[in-house]
Amino acid sequence: MKSKSLFRALLVALAPCMVAGSTEVTAGPTDNPSVASVRTFRFFYAASINQIKPGTRARVWLPIATDSAWQQVCRIRISVPGDPRETVEQQYGNHLLYFEATADKTGEIPLEIVYDIRRKETVSSPIAGEVRSSLDLFLKPTRNIPIDGSLMRQVVTRSIMGTDAMATVRELYDAVNDHMRYDRPAGQPWGRGDAAWACKSGFGNCTDYHSLFIGLCRERHIPAKFEIGFPIACDASKGTVGGYHCWAMFAADGRWHAVDISEADKAPEMEEYYFGHLTPDRVTFTLGRDLLLEPRQAAGPVNFLIHPYVEVDGKPHTSLEKRFRYEGID
Repeated sequence: MKSKSLFRALLVALAPCMVAGSTEVTAGPTDNPSVASVRTFRFFYAASINQIKPGTRARVWLPIATDSAWQQVCRIRISVPGDPRETVEQQYGNHLLYFEATADKTGEIPLEIVYDIRRKETVSSPIAGEVRSSLDLFLKPTRNIPIDGSLMRQVVTRSIMGTDAMATVRELYDAVNDHMRYDRPAGQPWGRGDAAWACKSGFGNCTDYHSLFIGLCRERHIPAKFEIGFPIACDASKGTVGGYHCWAMFAADGRWHAVDISEADKAPEMEEYYFGHLTPDRVTFTLGRDLLLEPRQAAGPVNFLIHPYVEVDGKPHTSLEKRFRYEGID
């Protein structure tokens, strides 16, 4: 286990980097935690599926951002070929846009969806009645998140006693933060959200941190779920988005609580904040793992869905030029 405690202690008093640029802020978490910060921005989900033989037919599923307790989403424009239709993935309720298209003479299929998004700071929220009855979904293992006790034995160095769920999860949060370091070296299988691999390697990206955390929670019979979307820079009014970001939620005391452990690791002064809060510098697109899309894909469950999922001749096609970006809205 890495020793980070002294470093965190030196930084804990520093002011966190909150929202900036064209961000609307009513109050930050260090000013008044009961008043949420807000971020409003236009998000461009644009890409070109490429390296397909011209004239070849492809099936395409796009994740769709939708309203939640923490975000309001307005679709401004949908520009995709073919005859798109909106569908809903049944297990987690993710919204999808499905279409079939033929690659053009350059072997590409272009696409773009433009959203206006109002995102609030995430704080704990009550578990809705209809969700409460299905919490067992968030206690089950997935292909990359085992719950056989192996994670707990390797990551948590002392016995966790008692029945207080919040105290237990805080110990798991700290254990993952101590065990992991944020690193994405070339040639290593980070980014799959493989909890067992993260447990052994001790490094990875946000998917690895939060898969390990979710596995530990579920091993302690605490429901936990995986959310993924995109980060929005807190210090710029517009820019490109190079990649996705994910975080986790856990259920305790009748409420959902958020954690962002990889961000807490990168910014130790935010360690306390990221246990129970998320900044509004993000947008959620999908929830869950091992997704069975609608209509059903041919190649088996999708590990997680944030980029376009494409099949050509029944096999996944992953060559993609991403052009994700955002612009602040005053």
